[in-house]
Amino acid sequence: MSTIRRQLPNPAELLELMQFRRPDLDGKRRRLSRALTIADLRRIAKRRTPAAAFDYTDGAADAEISLARARQAFRDIEFHPSILRDVSHVDTSTTIFGGPSALPFGIAPTGFTRLMQTEGEIAGAGAAGAAGIPFTLSTLGTTSIEDVKAANPAGRNWFQLYVMRQREISYGLVERAARAGFDTLFFTVDTPVAGARLRDKRNGFSIPPQLSLGTVINAIPRPWWWFDFLTTPPLEFASLSSTGGTVGELLDAAMDPSISFDDLEIIRSLWPGKIVIKGVQNVEDSKKLVDLGVDGLVLSNHGGRQLDRAPVPFHLLPDVVREVGADTEVAIDTGIMDGADIVAAIAMGAKFTLVGRAYLYGLMAGGRAGVDRMIEILTEQIVRTMKLLQVQTLDELTPAHVTQLERLVPRERARARI
Repeated sequence: MSTIRRQLPNPAELLELMQFRRPDLDGKRRRLSRALTIADLRRIAKRRTPAAAFDYTDGAADAEISLARARQAFRDIEFHPSILRDVSHVDTSTTIFGGPSALPFGIAPTGFTRLMQTEGEIAGAGAAGAAGIPFTLSTLGTTSIEDVKAANPAGRNWFQLYVMRQREISYGLVERAARAGFDTLFFTVDTPVAGARLRDKRNGFSIPPQLSLGTVINAIPRPWWWFDFLTTPPLEFASLSSTGGTVGELLDAAMDPSISFDDLEIIRSLWPGKIVIKGVQNVEDSKKLVDLGVDGLVLSNHGGRQLDRAPVPFHLLPDVVREVGADTEVAIDTGIMDGADIVAAIAMGAKFTLVGRAYLYGLMAGGRAGVDRMIEILTEQIVRTMKLLQVQTLDELTPAHVTQLERLVPRERARARI
């Protein structure tokens, strides 16, 4: 029986094996570099942001079932990789709604954005432009159409529209976005009224924030947020500043239960670029919209923030693509927390994806640098997933690469199996 020969360690060899990382004195860069996932960015964001602002991003409607199901749907997939294919280089670029994108995702429209972190839409638009992906400004954004264009002058800017009770306000926003060179309009159709955002009600969420003893106690360990908030321009809905009124009045004006297909026709007549319908949640409406000649669809339940227990967009995707995918481009949002989620959506037929909470987690974690890090994380995950699936381009992804595992099965289908 042989024995291992032992010797005293050579100090020079030990020094080669024990390479200490040089300390980074930049706190923001240090914490962002340690974030390896969107969930990591979320944890940083929660530490650095008062509860009311964080919960506005993190929360959803009622019991938040829609959001939980959407995220679970992406977990409940099985990938099927190919083998022995050269993936030394992969191409993540695509075209969507008449233009290019370096990656198969863009930044979704978000409201109240500067309340999350004061750089707000400027950080998002600048990061999107640098990465070569589209940025979408919300009607309830806190940076003006013109300032977003200035922050992303050469990139693709999209505008998300609520048709309001005062139609002239909506028409004016459409015309401003067109003059500023925005190339795509998202006509949003899932908000006849606001969903029951219970976290916001419990937190007394408003602009400006309504201070209470609990608010102050929660803010004590987050002085940097209050310093930014108090030393930057006051928050307002920049695109709606001419309307006046309270936040509640503005929200009430922005969501109109009387909108109809007639409004779609009017907006189409005003908008010179691509028009995409956001908030589609069934096959029948998808077919009707395609028959009406829209340029694209976004399958979305508003991030779970409107009707709780709404359809899961990722589950709906294969059926919609089968019916209308040959005639129009279909994008998807809600529940995306990983680059693998994006790859799965593309494989199941989506032409593009949109991320909202992931973007805001990055913003709250580190402003513009945090948004850049969010894009880096998703990009790394997309590239790695594509290489492990052994596909070189997004076009090579097909439903054969993904199985959607079933957790929630409608009772009719379950009975049919008995």
